[in-house]
Amino acid sequence: MQLLNNLKFNDKGLIPAVIVDIVDNNVLTLCYMNQAALEKTIETEKVHVFRRSKNRLMLKGETSGHVQMVKEIFFDCEGNSLVIKVDQSVAACHEGYRSCYFRKYNNEKDSIEITEKRVFDPEKIYKV
Repeated sequence: MQLLNNLKFNDKGLIPAVIVDIVDNNVLTLCYMNQAALEKTIETEKVHVFRRSKNRLMLKGETSGHVQMVKEIFFDCEGNSLVIKVDQSVAACHEGYRSCYFRKYNNEKDSIEITEKRVFDPEKIYKV
């Protein structure tokens, strides 16, 4: 596979992937992929990730149903990171926000601001 020949996975066999909304170019999340996750992503056209905390491959959105349909895959000049543009179903964040980057730091006030509205209740989906 041409893409794999151009990538450099780290010493743990992982590569970071920034997931971006194809419509508005907002960053949705950052995940890590091993070769198997990337191959499964390409094969199914749905983002698969390697969950370091669970030490396993998983479909992004497998619990919530909020899958990410792959539209484009980019890699950087050194081949050590990916940008994957997706059509996001509902939300990317397990806390109920469209993006995992819903908090903004305000340097002038030394405060944290919530920049998005919740689009779903995580307690109903994840049974927290």
